[in-house]
Amino acid sequence: MDWLNAIIDAVLRTFLALFSWAPPLVGLTAVSGLTGIAMLWVFRRTTNQNKVRAARRRVVAYLLELRVFSTQPAMVWRSQKSLLAANGRYILLVLRPALWLAIPVGLLLVHLELFYERAPVAAGEEAIVTLAIPSLPAEIPPLRAPDGIAVEGPPVRLVDQREVSWRIRPSRAVSGQLLFTIGGRKLTKTITAGEIPAGFLSPRRVSTIWDSIFQPGEPRIPGGAARWIEVRYPKASLSLAGMKINWLLWFLIVSMFTALALKKRFSVAL
Repeated sequence: MDWLNAIIDAVLRTFLALFSWAPPLVGLTAVSGLTGIAMLWVFRRTTNQNKVRAARRRVVAYLLELRVFSTQPAMVWRSQKSLLAANGRYILLVLRPALWLAIPVGLLLVHLELFYERAPVAAGEEAIVTLAIPSLPAEIPPLRAPDGIAVEGPPVRLVDQREVSWRIRPSRAVSGQLLFTIGGRKLTKTITAGEIPAGFLSPRRVSTIWDSIFQPGEPRIPGGAARWIEVRYPKASLSLAGMKINWLLWFLIVSMFTALALKKRFSVAL
């Protein structure tokens, strides 16, 4: 899974680097628009377009029947049953492309989250670093932070959760590695802080293949030395005409609008 995550991240980094001159919303808009076009292509390739059009016409016809015969209960009941059946046939036709799209779009959203969901820790602000390990040793594993980041106060142990947390505070822009030593083994976790332009941020490094699907930012922790390592980054926000907008909402709006706007050009019935 690590190699697949690395490929997806490398492609996104390269593509979004083309828009490094612009606000982050520009690059996200480009990715969203291309996703809408890709959705149209998949929909066309995985559906019988003639059957989709016919099913859609039947749905419209039964809706008109309901309006025309609204004063005749028997006709209304028959039209309702026919409408439900027509809707069911239409849903079955579009279910296939939905299944084809579920995995690739899901993976894309998980990776886009690394670029748009969080912001670097601001200089002078504190953040929490947490290490989750299979069992808590008597001696707390030491944490070494890169120059420009101070580790403040003693670590806090959560015995029941088998976690250790530290409070850190950057004094300037830093992009480096946090270093942990567990049983003689050294583990690292990326950290980004200060006035660094929005970009790729990995909040958690994990150890299992399943977890790496949803936390794909870094290679898995080897050997079971730790369950996960997390830096609690602040939420990021995108701006549109002075208003804050959620990146996922913007992605859905742009991709759906693109698909609807270009469906005739691609000869696709939705």
